[in-house]
Amino acid sequence: MQIARIYLRVSTDEQELTRQNSIIEDARGRGFYVAGVYKEKASGARADRPELQRMIADLQPGEVVVAEKIDRISRLPLTEAEQLIGSIKAKGAKLAIPGIVDLSELAVSHDGVARIVLESVQDMLLKVALQTARDDYETRRERQRQGVELAKASGKYKGRRPEPKTHERIIALRESGMTIARTATLAGCSVSQVKRIWAIHKENTAGKTNAIPPQERGKE
Repeated sequence: MQIARIYLRVSTDEQELTRQNSIIEDARGRGFYVAGVYKEKASGARADRPELQRMIADLQPGEVVVAEKIDRISRLPLTEAEQLIGSIKAKGAKLAIPGIVDLSELAVSHDGVARIVLESVQDMLLKVALQTARDDYETRRERQRQGVELAKASGKYKGRRPEPKTHERIIALRESGMTIARTATLAGCSVSQVKRIWAIHKENTAGKTNAIPPQERGKE
């Protein structure tokens, strides 16, 4: 029985991890023993995703990384993406991702020129997949930029919509005593976002406190 570790990623709070949960059942249906499931809301254009790094650290030789698509693992520039995949392979693990043809076992069964060709084809297919994921990311970013410019030109741009669920989660975690770094990990956002939201929350809280007359504060 092969051992799998499943990585599930979405980019924003508006997206849901639920639809990716079917990947877990599918992996089990294919005979994998699922040793771990790693979920997070983060951009694939970042390599320092906590759950991704935890998964890589947990990997053992012979295990398989399962994901919905290659862009769930990486939307990084090609060189950085290859380094990321290299860190997975360095643990002796393989990828089981739709669109990524695994020729490793076939290559091992051949020698000489045939093996070199199979390994080269494998590398080429992986590079194409990683570059396609990056190109798609950059295309989306460019379309967003153009959309913002058009909205600004027409006076309709109102900035990014707030993410109340993330804000509420950050405030709750910080109020429970979590550090900024741990809050960022648990909330699936950046440290700078935690600092910004927490600072705004403290400012708003201080403002409400100061609005209450001193003689009335003890009666709240």
